Amino acid sequence: MQVMASPAGLVALGSCFLVLVVGADGAHGWSRGPFGRNNGAAAAPVANGICAASVTIHGYKCEEHEVKTEDGYILNMQRIPEGREGGGNRKQPVLIQHGVLVARREGTRKQRMHRFRQPITWSNIVTHWGLQFLDGMTWLLNSPEQNLPMILADNGFDVWIANTRGTRFCRHHVSLDPVLPEFWNWSWDELVTYDLPAVFGFVFNQTGQKIHYIGHSLGTLIGLASFSEGHQADKLKSSAFLSPVAYLSHMKTALGVLAARAFVGEITTLFGIAEFNPKGQEASAFLKALCDYPGVDCYDLVSAVTGKNCCLNASTVDIFLQNEPQSTATKNMVHLAQTVRDGVIKKYDYGRPDYNLMRYGEPTPPAYNISNIARDLPIFISYGGQDALSDVQDVQLLLDHLKFHDVNKLSVQYIKDYAHADFIMGINAKDVVYNQVVQFFKNQP
Repeated sequence: MQVMASPAGLVALGSCFLVLVVGADGAHGWSRGPFGRNNGAAAAPVANGICAASVTIHGYKCEEHEVKTEDGYILNMQRIPEGREGGGNRKQPVLIQHGVLVARREGTRKQRMHRFRQPITWSNIVTHWGLQFLDGMTWLLNSPEQNLPMILADNGFDVWIANTRGTRFCRHHVSLDPVLPEFWNWSWDELVTYDLPAVFGFVFNQTGQKIHYIGHSLGTLIGLASFSEGHQADKLKSSAFLSPVAYLSHMKTALGVLAARAFVGEITTLFGIAEFNPKGQEASAFLKALCDYPGVDCYDLVSAVTGKNCCLNASTVDIFLQNEPQSTATKNMVHLAQTVRDGVIKKYDYGRPDYNLMRYGEPTPPAYNISNIARDLPIFISYGGQDALSDVQDVQLLLDHLKFHDVNKLSVQYIKDYAHADFIMGINAKDVVYNQVVQFFKNQP
């Protein structure tokens, strides 16, 4: 099997983006009460849902909500309306987003080489090498004193956690079943066009207040693209981008370089692989092809993906690995491959001028112009010196596109020792990053 036939696998590993949420003006939403859906704001936790599994057990209130996008996807959200000690009624809402994939290197070289000699399958990668697709649970793996949603809630914010379409609690549509290829016919363009507006609209309607937005990795890409087109302008109060992914020309990983060279990535959509299931046979075949590529060391795959994370807790990673791997759309992976390959942020390329012309009215997909983001939008950016995905040079390019931003509205933090996963699971992230995010939000009038 040729490597060129496996770009979705390449990008799922090499692009390894984290933090993706979902959400249109006029969004439809439900809360789950004890008797199912209802139109009220209050909701009881769903049995075996994220609230029950990771929030209420720590003494926090938590609500499960559902939001319908304009294109018919039904998305699951969690709300932590207050801190463990309670508080006032009118709290500023924060929307926080998860991503697609995270990885971590574990054990000694000898242990990793033993794992490498095992059959190369996604099951073994997930079990032994710490590679995992994500949902909103990712933000809640550390203790309440260390995870971002509960830190925000304890600091007086109304916290909303969203889950992307295709993950375990978001495999619903008004007319499509996940077994159908049509259910998976989307990329991060649809997350910009349909999902973010739906989630923003729902939270705004529930709270009546403008929203602070937090994105990490892929969540930053979606937010930047959305805000550059003026979406959510009437509902957005400020934005924090952690380990921002936008321009990807300087990725330092062999996997990233390989993904960038896979210019025929679009071919995977022609194979009928609509759902990229981490446990599926296709994903295993992709991984095998990737590991056969010269210069790719699969025994060291995890650290090669995200960079050398400084501050992850082994027990947190153990909890993380117990979670079921989540699916995403192969088309989404292809779009990420295009972003790596082309070095620009633009809409999905259908590979033929006539197809693009039918979709966009022009032969090439239009670009998202980051410079169009409102210059008076308060923005906080935090990035790491060891991040193999959100490379320092690429972040500098992003900042260059924001060079005309109001100087007193842009705050930038550089953390020398941080890599990609440290921003969501680092044991010292509260002191290093989260306290700065909290203060940034509190400083906004």
